[in-house]
Amino acid sequence: MPKTDQNENPEIALVETDGEVSLIIDDEQAMQGWEHELMCESADLLCTFGSQFLEVGLGLGISALRIAGNPATRHHVVLEKYERVIDLFQRRHPVLPPTLEIVHADFFEHVHHLEPASFDGIFFDPHVPQHLREDEALWNEVVPLLVRALRVGGALVPCFSSYPVLRWQFVPFFDRVIVERRPFAAYASTNYMFRNEGDAFIQCFIRTK
Repeated sequence: MPKTDQNENPEIALVETDGEVSLIIDDEQAMQGWEHELMCESADLLCTFGSQFLEVGLGLGISALRIAGNPATRHHVVLEKYERVIDLFQRRHPVLPPTLEIVHADFFEHVHHLEPASFDGIFFDPHVPQHLREDEALWNEVVPLLVRALRVGGALVPCFSSYPVLRWQFVPFFDRVIVERRPFAAYASTNYMFRNEGDAFIQCFIRTK
């Protein structure tokens, strides 16, 4: 099991000002409300692959609600490391779809316990510290476990990108990738995108064998 250096008790807040919604984790913009359309389109693409889904990272819960609310979805499990994120989401959404299950768990630990071929699709967008995002050995260990948890023909959709480069963490483990281009416009205050408006790229990695 990989050892990951993560803050176990970060400062987490939901900030709503001047029509902007931001989830802040340790002074970082983890997610913002302007992502709504892109998250929904990503979720809709994932839902074309079946009815049983896993999501890693709850954030504002946009994709979680979209996937759980799809007519074809039978069960959607969301893993979220931080209980505070879950509490903030449930305060805004006290009534949840019956298909939605939120599990308080660390992905890097929980991934080792996922049943093989148990999901049709995985939506992947956790808040991960920068040093872990760049840890190639870590991803080479955990991504095969995600692939194993997918049924053949299933798909993994990571968070969209603002530049047309495939997510390097997943490339070695998938033989087929679908990329869809969509326009976006972030908030003026957004600081985690390569640019604040232009084209975004939704990437869909498909397990073929």
